[in-house]
Amino acid sequence: MSKQSRLRTDADNAFLRIQNRSAVAARILSETELVEQARDAKTARLRAERLERDARKD
Repeated sequence: MSKQSRLRTDADNAFLRIQNRSAVAARILSETELVEQARDAKTARLRAERLERDARKD
């Protein structure tokens, strides 16, 4: 294998590692956002139910 093709292979591998890390980070952020949205929706639902229950008590 020539030195130039070895350098090219090393560069390609380094680029793929960076791309992989970026994809993993993006997936983690996406999953985190989904969890936050679900939590916010549940909080809003529970708050509305609590307010409704408290309104009925009065």
